[in-house]
Amino acid sequence: MATIFKERDVWRVQIRQAGKSTSKTFRSKAAAERWLKDQEKPQAITVGKMIELYRKMRLDSGREILDTSNEHYTLKRLAEAFGLIPADKLDTMTLVEFAQERRAEGASPYTVNMDISKLGTVIRHTKSLFNLTVGDPVGDARPALHHYKLIGGGGKRERRPSEDELEAMFQWFRTHPGYKTPMEDIIKVCILCAFRRSEVLDIRWADLNESRRTVLVRNRKDPRQKEGNDQEIPVLGEAWEIIQRQPRKDERIFPYTRDSVSKTFTTCCRALSIPDLHFHDCRHEAASQLAEAGWTIPEIAAVTGHKDWKHLRRYVQIDPVSLHEKKR
Repeated sequence: MATIFKERDVWRVQIRQAGKSTSKTFRSKAAAERWLKDQEKPQAITVGKMIELYRKMRLDSGREILDTSNEHYTLKRLAEAFGLIPADKLDTMTLVEFAQERRAEGASPYTVNMDISKLGTVIRHTKSLFNLTVGDPVGDARPALHHYKLIGGGGKRERRPSEDELEAMFQWFRTHPGYKTPMEDIIKVCILCAFRRSEVLDIRWADLNESRRTVLVRNRKDPRQKEGNDQEIPVLGEAWEIIQRQPRKDERIFPYTRDSVSKTFTTCCRALSIPDLHFHDCRHEAASQLAEAGWTIPEIAAVTGHKDWKHLRRYVQIDPVSLHEKKR
């Protein structure tokens, strides 16, 4: 409840709400009325609050965002970057600076585009559901982001780690025991089994099949099937022994966070001056090694989880030198 009354030579506004009282004085009644009108306006919603509302709506709609999903980490990153900014104040410069920071961290234009797109999804769906007066900051920023090449499509990537680079990295991990994440084991398992980072960190002891030497990868990424895409894949070569020697202190085989794996990987590459190498390149290396070893497309797909050659092709980069060993 709010009241305006004259007190000697000034006008006082007094607001009582939830047992608390706030008052302010003004020289004129008009100034007091303007201030009161501003106070009665709904407070601007922050981007962080919109992300929170989006998560809740997904949960209430039966599409919970799991803490182990890529989407969870994307939303967490967005909340850290924009959480305190009022949604109606989010502008192009802020988004460009975010994209520049992500690029400096090693994110590709495609990855940055995925981050920006998710932010647009949050704003678009949340404002329509809750009748919020918010514009389209992501749409407004896209021309500038494209112009400066901060976002882009997912073109074919041809980077593979060399044997020398991998050995140097493994040696670096061995001589830096302060990093508790067993990066050498994680990388080797990913290269042998074509795991994504999220997959290798989410596989569980209960999902191992010892007699078949396989593991069940739950909710494997598929553009046409977002959930329930569980796949049994072979645990190849040395990967089985590497997995078995991990301490059984958690239901997950590698109970570490995606952030710790990514940061340690990036720190190592920078320390060794290894250029343009991403953790996801381990998966490219896995598919390429299988192709060079003579595996058929269906056999490779049984490991990588791809449904057709069009998608698998992006992951296979065959070294021309390896073709000299093939028979005609």
